[in-house]
This record gives sequence, structure tokens and C-alpha cells, in this order.
Amino acid sequence: MAHAPQIKVTATYMRGGTSKGVFFSLTDLPASAQVPGPARDALLQRVIGSPDPYGKQIDGMGAATSSTSKTVILSKSTKPDHDVDYLFGQVAIDTAFVDWSGNCGNLSAAVGPFAIRNGLVNPARIPANGTAIIRIWQANISKTIIAHVPITNGEVQETGDFELDGVTFPAAEIVLEFLNPAEEGDGGALFPTGNLIDDLEIPGIGTFRATMINAGIPTIFLEAAALGYTGTELQDAVNNDTAALKKLETIRAYGALKMGLITNLDEAKTRQHTPKIAWVAAPVAYTSSSGKKIGTGDIDVLVRAMSMGKLHHAMMGTASVAIATAAAITGTLVNLAAGGTAREAVNFGHPSGTLRVGSKAQLVGSDWEVSKAIMSRSARVLMTGQVHVPFEG
Repeated sequence: MAHAPQIKVTATYMRGGTSKGVFFSLTDLPASAQVPGPARDALLQRVIGSPDPYGKQIDGMGAATSSTSKTVILSKSTKPDHDVDYLFGQVAIDTAFVDWSGNCGNLSAAVGPFAIRNGLVNPARIPANGTAIIRIWQANISKTIIAHVPITNGEVQETGDFELDGVTFPAAEIVLEFLNPAEEGDGGALFPTGNLIDDLEIPGIGTFRATMINAGIPTIFLEAAALGYTGTELQDAVNNDTAALKKLETIRAYGALKMGLITNLDEAKTRQHTPKIAWVAAPVAYTSSSGKKIGTGDIDVLVRAMSMGKLHHAMMGTASVAIATAAAITGTLVNLAAGGTAREAVNFGHPSGTLRVGSKAQLVGSDWEVSKAIMSRSARVLMTGQVHVPFEG
């Protein structure tokens, strides 16, 4: 029996922040995958190596974690005053779907460098030396991201001394500005329930105080103590606890329903990327996953967050935007855990270390508005060439 040969698709494997993903120019994809639909999803799943009932993604580019099961499609922007359109696909590991419901803040750091290298940005906008200001249209959530990409001798500078906890080696710093990060049209206002804190009732489990916010990515913040946690947990303490994972997923599903992101609980199964669920606590000393000692005075608040059903090894970039925004608004659970005072920046502790993020929020009438959230990341190319894919779409 004859079998079709693999196809070859031009691609770049990149690290962005604490994530890795396979990046494509839209026009390099097979014609059937240049438009949304089953063919595109099937291609990206096969590239990453999903669905894999073994949960290892051995037969693909993924590395069996939510942070490394990611794809990005970029094209010259169709939006005025933007350089590049950025579409993110979170590929499920053991089930057959690609979640297009949200952004990846970490991989956002790699979008500008990829766009410059691949001719998606007008050369006139790239200085010989200095910083290129790349205007990114985030197509998943219809938001603008401004990336400040360092340039040396006309090329993207990747090496440097900027250190990011969760990434082993230093690199060049890329500053990201997430403009108007509240996700209108995906759950509505900044606080979709209209409250800074809600009582979230979970049948058979209990009632939890929750801050539910749409900023960067829809996120449900809970109090660590209410879950039986301290806020200093590392991955094994949560990810090896099957009962805890089931409980957290149930809370996430009910939170998604209350936020208006889904209309029935079953929809949460096919919307694993959003919303995120996280828990917060006041600062205490702990040892990070790398062995780094984090002192009480090193951080303003402790945060742990789940991604695709597992505790994240560091912190998602989009969740960092949510943390920054919630911390800036007095009365949220994040703000209260951080001391309850007004602030424009917060230094939070995560499993791999610490991260400083900023947000500008103001009360306009009875509603909170956020003009931008800012954080620093780094990015670099890991490999360029072609991915070989068994694909007949």
C-alpha cells in the first residue's frame, strides 16, 4: 500500500520568555492551512505531535508541557498603524484540539524578532542600532502589543545580560507593552461580574472568594489558604495530586461560566487555555525550583497559576498582565495579598523565582480602566529550517 510522503513547511523554532513554540509565516503554510479550520488545526497538531495518549509528544516538536506545546502564525498586518498580525494556537497534548481563545504573553516577546527577520516589517522602521518599535496586532483577542526590540548593526540582538527567572541563560531584554489589556468582547468588561471580589460557589466543593478579571487573559484569582495552599508550591506538589487537579479544573469551569466565557460547563473541556486559575498569598520566604532563595522582602505577593490543567513552572506572560492589573486596583484579592495599597508595579514570586510587572489603572466613573501593562521578557531563535509533517490537507 502506497503512502503519501511528508510535506516540508518553512518554520522557526523560538523561545519567547519561559515558553517555546513553532513559528510560521502565514504564506509559508499549505494553502488549506492559510485559513482557519480543520486543515490548519490538523497541521499544527501534527507538527507539535498531538494528540498523544502517552502525553510525551515524542513524534513532534512539542515537549509535553503547556509551555512548549505552542504554535504561532504571523503575517504583515492588515490593521492600520500596525506592523504584524500575530495569531497564537495552544495545542492540547493528549486531546485533538487547538485552543485559539487567548494570547501567549511569553511568545509575544518573540513576535517582533521573527517579524523583523522574516521581512514582515518595513525596513525603514528598523534602525541600524538602537530599538525597533514593533506594533503587533494580537488577532486572538484583538489587542495591540508594542514590542521594543534591541537592534545591533541592523539585526535583532539576542544576546545580553537580562536574566529572567525560569530561563537558564541571560539574553537581550525585550520590553512589551500590552495596550488596553482588558479583553472586550471575551467576557465583557475588565471585571465581567461587575465586582472586584465574588463568592464563587462550586457545588460539592465549597464557596471561594474570587477576583475574576479580563486583562491579558481571563483569569480567576483565589486565596491560597482557601485551597489549602501557602502560595509557595512548586510543580510536583500540585501536578502529582490528581484530586487537586480535578478540584482546580472544576473551579475553573464554574469560574468560566460565571465570567460569561462559556454557556455550559461542558464547554470548558474544549476551552482549556482560558480562563486561567491562580492563587495568591502574602509574601513568605521560599526556595524556587532552581534552588534560588526568595526572601519575604524580595516580593510583594506570591502567585501560582495553572496552565492547561497543570501548575505552570514559572508564570504565563498573559497571566502576568492580569496580575499587574489586579495588583494595581485596590480591593482585588491580588492587591489585598500585596498589602492593599495603590501601586503601579508589583514584584511577585512564582515557582521559578520572581518577576516585576507594571500596570496603569484608573477609576473612571464607577469603572476601572487600564491603559497599559508592561513587562520585560527575552527571546531567541533556537532553530530555523523546515518541519517535516505527514499531512494530506
